[in-house]
Amino acid sequence: MAAARKGSIDLSRRRYRPLLKYEHHSGHILMLDKERLAQKSAKIARQVKNNPHDELPRLLSDINIDQESMELLARFCHGYDISLSSENVVRVACLAKTLDMTDSHCPNNLLNKALLFFEEHVVHSWYNSVKAIKSAESVLRQAEALGLMECCVETLILEALEDPRLLGEPLMRNEEDEDSECENREKETIVRPSIRRKLFDMDWKKSEDLTSLPLKLYAAIIYAMIQRQVLPQFVAANLWQYAKNWIISDEEVQLDKIGGQRETIEVLVSLIPNQTGLIPCASLCEMLRFAIAVEADAECRNALELRIGMQLDQAETKDLLMPCSGYTNQEKYDAKCLRRIVSHFYDNYNSDSFGLLRSVADLMEEFLAEIAADIDLKTATFVEVADMSIAAAEGAEKSRDGIYRAVDVFLEKHKHLTESEKEDLCGKVLDCSKLSGAALQHAALSRRLPLRVVVNALLASQLKLRDVIPKAVAAEGGEEEEEEGEEEGAEVRVEMEKMGSKVTKLEKECLMMKREMERGGGKREKKASVWREMKRKFGCMTIRPDSDCHVKKKKVHHR
Repeated sequence: MAAARKGSIDLSRRRYRPLLKYEHHSGHILMLDKERLAQKSAKIARQVKNNPHDELPRLLSDINIDQESMELLARFCHGYDISLSSENVVRVACLAKTLDMTDSHCPNNLLNKALLFFEEHVVHSWYNSVKAIKSAESVLRQAEALGLMECCVETLILEALEDPRLLGEPLMRNEEDEDSECENREKETIVRPSIRRKLFDMDWKKSEDLTSLPLKLYAAIIYAMIQRQVLPQFVAANLWQYAKNWIISDEEVQLDKIGGQRETIEVLVSLIPNQTGLIPCASLCEMLRFAIAVEADAECRNALELRIGMQLDQAETKDLLMPCSGYTNQEKYDAKCLRRIVSHFYDNYNSDSFGLLRSVADLMEEFLAEIAADIDLKTATFVEVADMSIAAAEGAEKSRDGIYRAVDVFLEKHKHLTESEKEDLCGKVLDCSKLSGAALQHAALSRRLPLRVVVNALLASQLKLRDVIPKAVAAEGGEEEEEEGEEEGAEVRVEMEKMGSKVTKLEKECLMMKREMERGGGKREKKASVWREMKRKFGCMTIRPDSDCHVKKKKVHHR
């Protein structure tokens, strides 16, 4: 196409024929011959016949034409060759249909030419179908009326049914998927090696282009694929890729785009197939955080929470760090959201194995220890999460050592808490009777715990020894030593009973000493003397370690 001076395009072969200027909205000026256009377009011919003096801009005023399509139209009307492609053929066909450029008006007309190109070069290719759909956004209604969109979507569905890997590799694999894929590969190699190789050479590297479509077009295609039972694990993989391309990749939510981002996450979540385990728990948590940030509707957030809960055993600590929604909320972590997720896990738990229960219990303890190190964490939030961790530990029939470690970390990072606040916290979340011997030993020597808790730890330690020693004696002794073992066990029980009364007395004395410390300013030196007095009264300085409560201090590593 030869460009005239000053941005004009002269497409007339006959200089003596009258030319009409058509100024496109882009600013380009096209020099068109109205009579030539009327020869190709039945619509323009009727308008010229009824209004012979109307200029071309008036005749085309009700038609939405992009610049490229208009230039191709002008070239075609003036007898020049036109270059059709996957990116422009749908718009050209829609324009030709609007102008009634059919073979009944003029042989070898534009509409037939465009449809023939579409049939030969677009409908048999995944890649070209994607490009054609993407280019049709501005003429979607006309393209649907012509049946072009239906043809492209049908092509994509058939290709996805034949080879779902065009949608991307599954995010999560199981043995059934791997066996099925191996069978498919063997079948393809035997039956259609050349065709399959050609398809991958042309399309495989471009398979991600489906996720480049605008949301409205993309959602319609994915919904159609789900209805036609394209394998759900591949559909889910493509949905996640779309989310990464359009929303998740953003470092932060942009206020000028929040409306579109909210719509995108809501639509994508609604399209995820119903099966469990299609998208990793970490990815679902990432989607939930984004949904919270853009204030997606409750249906979207609830659906993500349900999916996360059903796969909670696969989560890591960082996955569960959910921000609170709303600008006025002062909490850093959304404990209520976590509670809903955990509830979904137990509501849908149907396994006979304790493995998943223990995994979730361990996860909750790790999460509790993680947030405990946050100096800004409120005590109420810590207690709420600790309650969930306690419930998980009970369900898994495990000790409370992880909860104790989290309490120890919390007290270390929140040194501003008063003695009464510490007692209140420990009273709500700590049960010394369910701690292991190592944890009790650490608690008995801890200076971060309130005195009452230390005393309870000492008592629990002695009660544990009272249960363990007779069993050990009975196990080691033979039949001949049974009487001697029973006597020793009886002596131990008597000593333990005496120890219990000592502990009760000691607890009262600790309370009195604490009050004296509060009145005296609570100096470090006096506190140290209190600990020495406790040890002395408990008999830890004179009795052998293996028969009393005082044991060597071991390092406990906090998670």
